[in-house]
Amino acid sequence: MKPLNLVLLWHMHQPDYRDHETGEFVLPWVYLHAIKDYTDMAHHLEQHPRVKAIVNFVPILLDQIEDYAHQFTQKKIRDPLLRLLAIPDLNRITVNERLAILNSCFQSNHATMLKPYPPYQHLRDLYDMLKGHGDKDLIYVSGQYLADLLTWYHLAWMGESVRRSHEIVVKLMTQGKNFSYADRLQLFNLIGKLIQELIPRYRELAAKGQIELSTTPHFHPLAPLLIDFSSARDSLPDVTLPSNAIYPGGRERVTFHVKTAINSHKQRFHMQPAGIWPAEGAMSKALLDIFMELDCQWSASGEGVLINSLHKSYPDQSLPDRSNYLYRPYRVSDEKKGIFCFFRDDKLSDMIGFEYSKWFGRDAAENFVHTLEKIHQEVQAVTYPIVSVILDGENAWESYPYNGYYFLTDLYDLLENHSFIQTTTYRDYIVNLTYTQAETKILPALAAGSWVYGTFSTWIGDHDKNLAWDLLCAAKQSYDLVMKSGRLTDEEKLLAEQQLASCESSDWFWWFGDYNSPQTVASFDQLFRKNLANLYRLLKLPVPAIVLEPISRGGRYTGVIETMRRSS
Repeated sequence: MKPLNLVLLWHMHQPDYRDHETGEFVLPWVYLHAIKDYTDMAHHLEQHPRVKAIVNFVPILLDQIEDYAHQFTQKKIRDPLLRLLAIPDLNRITVNERLAILNSCFQSNHATMLKPYPPYQHLRDLYDMLKGHGDKDLIYVSGQYLADLLTWYHLAWMGESVRRSHEIVVKLMTQGKNFSYADRLQLFNLIGKLIQELIPRYRELAAKGQIELSTTPHFHPLAPLLIDFSSARDSLPDVTLPSNAIYPGGRERVTFHVKTAINSHKQRFHMQPAGIWPAEGAMSKALLDIFMELDCQWSASGEGVLINSLHKSYPDQSLPDRSNYLYRPYRVSDEKKGIFCFFRDDKLSDMIGFEYSKWFGRDAAENFVHTLEKIHQEVQAVTYPIVSVILDGENAWESYPYNGYYFLTDLYDLLENHSFIQTTTYRDYIVNLTYTQAETKILPALAAGSWVYGTFSTWIGDHDKNLAWDLLCAAKQSYDLVMKSGRLTDEEKLLAEQQLASCESSDWFWWFGDYNSPQTVASFDQLFRKNLANLYRLLKLPVPAIVLEPISRGGRYTGVIETMRRSS
């Protein structure tokens, strides 16, 4: 029987949360996802050695994981929340540190990460009672309350595989309260161990050939927009663009992000990445041209981009059935080189991202496999069919009971033992294409877009997002002038370039707008403007007053998983 190839691509990303002026981490999400999601995802693969997958690590995430590992080695912690976990006497901390603990240690999915644990829920009930009398009463909570809250927050963020393999986690969760400094220190040391072991675990999985490690342009920029704002009009002809016509030197900046990503990948994993997952699956022909220049074999995006591209390529033809165009490789070429392009099954990817968390794990896994079996029946005309399931490898799991442990265990069990569904990687699939002599479709025209709605509307087009782009353009114009002036040393130029790269991340633009919660928008708004201010200081220029004013306030709608978007 002809096999059905399945690629599972898990995209691991967090933006740069460091204040490069102080070296401090402003938000804790890198180390929290490291001990919860990146550890669990490695565990599931280690327990299922016949399941293949692609794990896409954004270099700026790896930079930060390594930063945390070094902090533990050097015993100098630059993350305020992590540092507070290991402070001996919490009765002696400042009022601001008390408020930082209270403001941070309930940030999670309460349905799956707080309510299942009565002692943690009790801490929340006490907080709500005190807060009902006004914020000023919160400064009177005891050091023991803060110790228990810090401990439970980190216990709740522990991966399910960690809970099942480390006795200290079970002991503390059973104890439930009155955690001592020694208890907190044990937990702190376990966090350091998990982080320091993380990258070597994935390196070993890659060395065994079980996973393919791919990369993303270094700081996760929305590359097609950096190259050309007007690419947004491929999918949204009437979109309002920023006041600036272009981002100055955008193509050069994207090339920088791609080259540094490839170099960091070589340094960490001792091999050239075969493929590049563009940030947000945001693809354009101009971006693929850069990938081809740098000998990239494959890239991928969302189903909406393929549909728009087929309409652009064949404007007088209606689309055939989905099974006739989605589950096959495509080739995009220039005069000298070509690149394979794959497009994910948005429906299956979104089922994992948004729906299966509401199901029993086994039922969800069986439904996923049954859907693949139906696809197999529908693609008999395709010589070497491939189904791509691509989504965040960290953000979905907090909506699942037990961090998705039972769903992923059952899913990998079923896939590992299936008679005709074979998990593979794009690198291996491309090698096998030559042996099967399977047809590869040429894609005559590529419509720029992303894996969210097939458009760039999540990052450009409304007032707040466009204002952020204009602030970035102004900073880049100043950067160009100063870099050419000769007033900076080589070391100062390098620091400015790194800071600019952080400002170019797609994440800041994701959060601007009125459909995210005010608290989250405020955090990312402040961090983006802090990055811009740091850039001006590194350029030895005054910080413009407008950079000190909030860009966006959020607030209209908070009933979504804010870190992810459905495809449509």
